Amino acid sequence: MSYLSGLNESQLAAVTHVHGPIMVIAGAGSGKTRVLTFRIAHMINEGVDPFNILALTFTNKAAKEMSSRINTLIGSNEGKNITMGTFHSVFARILRYNADRLGYPTNFTIYDTQDSKSLLKDIIKELNLDDKVYKPGMVLGRISSAKNNLISAEAYAQNTEILSEDIQSRRPELVRIYAAYAQRCFKAGAMDFDDLLYQTNILLRDFPDVLHYYQQKFKYILVDEYQDTNYAQYLIVKKLAAVYENICVVGDDAQSIYSFRGANIQNILNFKNDYPDFQLYKLEQNYRSTKHIVEAANSVIARNQDQIKKSVWTDNVEGNKLTVLRTLTDNEEGRQISNRLFDLKHNSSSEYSDFAILYRTNKQSRSFEEALRKLNIPYKIYGGLSFYQRKEIKDLLAYFRLTTNPNDEEALKRVINYPKRGIGKTTIEQIIIASNNYNTSMWDVISNPSKYPVGLNSGTLGKISEFVTTIKSFSAELNKLNAYDLAQTIAKSSGILKDLYAEKDKGPEEVERYQNVEELLAGIKEFTISKGDDEDAGLADFMIDVALLTDADVNEDDDKNYVSLMTIHSSKGLEFKHVFLVGMEENLFPSQLSINSRSELEEERRLFYVAVTRAMESCTLSYATSRFIWGNLVSSEPSRFIDEIDTKHLQFDAPQRGQGRSLMGKSNAVNETFSGGLNNRFKSQPNLKPLSEMSSTRPHKENSDAIQVGSNVIHDRFGKGKVTKMEGSGADKKATIFFPHHGAKTVLLSFANLTILDED
Repeated sequence: MSYLSGLNESQLAAVTHVHGPIMVIAGAGSGKTRVLTFRIAHMINEGVDPFNILALTFTNKAAKEMSSRINTLIGSNEGKNITMGTFHSVFARILRYNADRLGYPTNFTIYDTQDSKSLLKDIIKELNLDDKVYKPGMVLGRISSAKNNLISAEAYAQNTEILSEDIQSRRPELVRIYAAYAQRCFKAGAMDFDDLLYQTNILLRDFPDVLHYYQQKFKYILVDEYQDTNYAQYLIVKKLAAVYENICVVGDDAQSIYSFRGANIQNILNFKNDYPDFQLYKLEQNYRSTKHIVEAANSVIARNQDQIKKSVWTDNVEGNKLTVLRTLTDNEEGRQISNRLFDLKHNSSSEYSDFAILYRTNKQSRSFEEALRKLNIPYKIYGGLSFYQRKEIKDLLAYFRLTTNPNDEEALKRVINYPKRGIGKTTIEQIIIASNNYNTSMWDVISNPSKYPVGLNSGTLGKISEFVTTIKSFSAELNKLNAYDLAQTIAKSSGILKDLYAEKDKGPEEVERYQNVEELLAGIKEFTISKGDDEDAGLADFMIDVALLTDADVNEDDDKNYVSLMTIHSSKGLEFKHVFLVGMEENLFPSQLSINSRSELEEERRLFYVAVTRAMESCTLSYATSRFIWGNLVSSEPSRFIDEIDTKHLQFDAPQRGQGRSLMGKSNAVNETFSGGLNNRFKSQPNLKPLSEMSSTRPHKENSDAIQVGSNVIHDRFGKGKVTKMEGSGADKKATIFFPHHGAKTVLLSFANLTILDED
């Protein structure tokens, strides 16, 4: 078959294996998406009905691109009949068709993180709890973890181990908050992101007829990025595939980096246990990177014990060695990287879009932003404010949400007095109290003032009545108007367009807000046109699409020429000609919070592997010998990951003191290829001292023998604490320490940098 001729031997084998369970381990840059796309096209050509195919992708954007490519390969539009998208988008639609089974309205709202935090903030206040102890973000993370492990609020309250952990961390009221949060979401007809998976599991568990229907519908299942699935996702897939076992999972255990989101690497490692007769295919040829980059990444990831062995290789050119750049401070690191980027861009045929600066945490971006601005280099920080998170967009979307689901309390609170209509904060609080007392929604309260008296004066009741009438008039058009026509009506009749237009003359920011709303309406117009006469062309359908956009789906500046600044986690799935991996220091990368166990350290090593393999032509690793942390200048040690790279793939380069530009010439570069640590590698660089000779303002590290149970200590990050447990010996000696504001933490003494406090 001609369309298969461009595949290599391993790709072809994976693509043409249609039936039964298979696992495809796809090394970085090995053509994973190509294999998925061709496999689906081949399945259809072999007679598999596309209506029977479920393909779960990493982003909705990827799903749309794959669908288009599949149609090109098979020469028809049959690709549109495949159920394809992210876990959340696919199962949100399944839940919508079956919402009544679970007691939810068909047009249930999907709360984003901001909505969830806002609701939790209200609950914490209503329960008279300290929001510095019960921070909404932390509480949401705890609830998210419970849901991803299919632990309901009721089960949480019965789990003595969980309750004990909460008590130990001095947050015993988490159980009450979770219960209130679950109840309030249900009352508002809302699900958060975790509910989309949690409730799908409940649906498939409690309604055998629903499970049977989807098992028969999805006879062929493909899962991308399987290493990033959590327990809830794993169970859904396992249930759906149980009858036919035509399941293909694709991923790379070496790129499993999302455990903080609940991802479980054991899902991919244990696939062989769930499907003993599975077939394994390995895609080991890297088409992206040079030999030095591929082999440098291999030499590091080989140190992980928990992995599926593979030998990634490439036929690409050898390329340049990875550059290791040592600077004296984090500010100098920013300047040097920016200078080198500027030089490389203007001495090659590269565009700014070919460059990425990757870091472990967002807070590291400051020095690079400052340096890039001084050189007039355009850049964009990923992970910033999304288009759909801007105030004016959230305001209009809140009206859309209320139109489709009037019980949505977060949307109601947002716009009941916007544009201003004289309904104040005190009034809103009284409505909330009444809804809680009567155990009903805020909408019920304001729609039935005689049934649920709030004690408001006639003037305020009149304003509320006008608001209710407005929303009801919008809802009445839901099944009559398409998404765009109804959105246009709401934007005008709500007063939002008029309010923003009146502000236009005040400055460029006000103009931009008005233009953003215009852009949103244009996007809805495009959505409506793309749907044509489909029945899924209403405003409620558009709202589901918006609610389920991933970070990678929202990129309104795709065609702009700028340098990309992002965390390594955000770079997953991307590639750049030139990558600068910065802040390569112990306790920064690997993170100080991730070196207390082998599993944590191995995930940090996988994260490093992901970062290096984003690079196509060049990769620079930089670190500073001193860095400002919490206002104090502390000395830094180079990351162990640099030392783990085979030296034949590295060149060591460091600017002379006071040097303002990058030193790219051979006479200024140190290219040592002998072992013995980074200090030795930099010995021959003029004007630089070995790290061992540099002064440090960091507190002296205590001898671990001096620390014992009962010791009061200070930790750089967590502050004062008391040692409650000691275990291990030598370099593996660990201490469990209780910190009043952070709970119990287990730290490796050889890296924790603890200072013992004098006992009073």
